[in-house]
Amino acid sequence: MILIGENIHIISKTVREALIRRDEKFILELIGIQNNMDFIDLNIGPAKGEMEGILPWLCGLVTSNAGISFDTTNAEEMRRGLVAFNGTAFINSTSFDEPRLSKMTDLALEFDSNLIALTLSKETGIPKTSDGRLDIAFNIYEKCLEQGIKGEKLFFDPLILPVNVEQSQAVEALNTIKMIKESFEPPVKTVIGLSNVSNGCPKEVRPLINRVYACLAFGAGLDAVILDAKDLELIQMLRMLEKNSPHSAVDKLYIELADMIRDFSDLEDVDFDESSDEQAKIIKTARILLNHEIYSHSFTQI
Repeated sequence: MILIGENIHIISKTVREALIRRDEKFILELIGIQNNMDFIDLNIGPAKGEMEGILPWLCGLVTSNAGISFDTTNAEEMRRGLVAFNGTAFINSTSFDEPRLSKMTDLALEFDSNLIALTLSKETGIPKTSDGRLDIAFNIYEKCLEQGIKGEKLFFDPLILPVNVEQSQAVEALNTIKMIKESFEPPVKTVIGLSNVSNGCPKEVRPLINRVYACLAFGAGLDAVILDAKDLELIQMLRMLEKNSPHSAVDKLYIELADMIRDFSDLEDVDFDESSDEQAKIIKTARILLNHEIYSHSFTQI
C-alpha cells in the first residue's frame, strides 16, 4: 500500500497563509510529520498570484526519501514542480475532460510520473454507479495507452463522497475499486482520498470511520491512499493488513473485514467479540459504510 500524506493542503487557512508567506519553518514542520509517508501531497490549488512559483520552492524543502504528489489545477505550475523535483512523482490529477486530460498525460509521459485519474467528467459529474465510473476509467485508460503511458503508472480514484451526505456512495466506491482491479489488461492501480468519507462527520468519529473504510478498501484491492500522516493508528493498521500480522483481537477483526470484502462474503458472517466496545463500534461503522444501517452523527452510541 502506497501512503500519500495530505497534510500540506491549501484548504487549511493556516497552511495557505504559510505558503503565501513562504514560511519555511512552518512548512518544514508539516513535512517532518509526514516522514512516515511514501509520498507527500502538495495541494496548492490553482497556484495563481502570490502562489505562483510555489512548487519549486516546496520541492527544495522536501529533502526526505519521500516522493512528491503534485496536486494543482495549474498545468504550468505542475511543470515547474516536476522540473524542480528529481525523484518519483505523482501528478494529481486529471479527469476525462479536455484539455486537462491531454495536458496531464503529456506531463506524465514526459516526466515518467504516476498519474491519478478521477472517474468524473464535466458532462457526467461523479456517476452514481460503479458502472458509470468504470466507463469513464475505460475512456481515460484508452487515451493513456495511446499516449504510451503504462498501466502500472495509472492510478484511478473512484471518488469517495461523505458518508453523512451520500451514504450509498461509500459502497459504490468500493465496488468501483474491485471492478477497476478486475477489468484492465495490462492492469492499473487505484487510489482514494480517504478523509473525504468522513468529511462533515463529528470530529470524534472521523478517525474510526476512516480506519474502517480504509480496511474495506484494502480488501477491495486498493493500491494507494491519501491520508492524514498524524493518524498513527490508521497507518499501523494499514501496515498490519499489508503484512497480515495481527497483534490483537482488533487487528484480527480488521483482517476479517478486509477478507470479507475480498471474498464477496457477508458482514453477518464476520465474528467479533460483542462484549468489546471497540469491536462493536468497528462492526457498527462497517454496517454504516456498507449501507446496512442509516448513518447518524451519534451512530456509535445507538
